[in-house]
Amino acid sequence: MPITRPKEKKERSLGVRLFLKANRCNSPKCVMVRRAYRPGIHGKKRRRNPSEYGQQLIEKQRIKTSYGLREAQFARVVHKAFSKGGNIGETILNILERQLFNVVFRLGFAPSRFVARQLVGHGHFLVNGKKVFTPSYIVKVGDVVSIKPASKQLLIFKDLPDSIKKYESPLWLTLDKEKIEGQIKYQPRDIKIDFDINLIIDYYSK
Repeated sequence: MPITRPKEKKERSLGVRLFLKANRCNSPKCVMVRRAYRPGIHGKKRRRNPSEYGQQLIEKQRIKTSYGLREAQFARVVHKAFSKGGNIGETILNILERQLFNVVFRLGFAPSRFVARQLVGHGHFLVNGKKVFTPSYIVKVGDVVSIKPASKQLLIFKDLPDSIKKYESPLWLTLDKEKIEGQIKYQPRDIKIDFDINLIIDYYSK
């Protein structure tokens, strides 16, 4: 009997690669390569096209799952974007990308957003030299994100100095591979996503 993997089951259910299993999603072992169909005994059957509302729900679930957010957390992000006006889709992604746990992931300091969230919550990261325990902390342009010196000896960071040499961070971040720290160079933009952000906006506009 196959081992149940909740994260991989979510990806199969939503029909998109969400990189929930860290480096596994970049390999042939990725569940969306091996079993690119829905879980369950009827998973291989052709599914009917969802209604417009159904597609909105799917897109919302995809982005929530990808960033590891609960409904209330994601709703706060969306409502904050609505209150700011302008391009709501870009604002939603800007807020999501600038959360500390996501920046830690984008800098290559953690193999997945899930792991990054845990590491931040345990106090292993500093922002401008100060310890931050809140994964959803919003970083600003100019902020420097680094690993707490005492935490660098932990097993999870053991191979980071070597692995980071091959890593290229997004352009809106500056990665110092010698110091193993990153800085927010400018506001994130041109973020490549596998979601239709407009459907999500439509859902919350009702």
